[in-house]
Amino acid sequence: MELTHFNEQGRARMVDVSDKEITARTATARTQVKMNPGTLARIKEGSIGKGDVLAVSQVAAIMAAKKTSDWIPMCHPLPLTGVNVTFGDNGQDELYIEATVKTTGKTGVEMEALTAVSAAALTVYDMCKALQKDMVIGPTYLIEKTGGKNGNYRIDNP
Repeated sequence: MELTHFNEQGRARMVDVSDKEITARTATARTQVKMNPGTLARIKEGSIGKGDVLAVSQVAAIMAAKKTSDWIPMCHPLPLTGVNVTFGDNGQDELYIEATVKTTGKTGVEMEALTAVSAAALTVYDMCKALQKDMVIGPTYLIEKTGGKNGNYRIDNP
């Protein structure tokens, strides 16, 4: 498979998507934050001093998805049609964050979904670091993508 982010001189470039078809595109990414059981319990209770960790993290994820092209140099700015962020946990010491991003356009939203969950996880860390500095973020990965010339993708076993 040819890497398309390099020009004829071997220098980085933004890929020209002018001739690509406009299609409905989605991407879902996931990450997790491993923490002490007491930290997770306080998040779920809403007793973190800085505020509602999940609500703030959800807004951070949406904002990050909308600004992905400002963070990732070769990403195209995209008009997103939807961003949904959900949270889950294992009942002990892991918080799960998932984001699904949608658009109708000429390029996919994988980077937007990955950026969204990353920003949410970093926000969790920021809001809880006074309680615990050794939280671990990751793995972060793409679960699924739909649309585009390369077709659909879904991870079998994350």
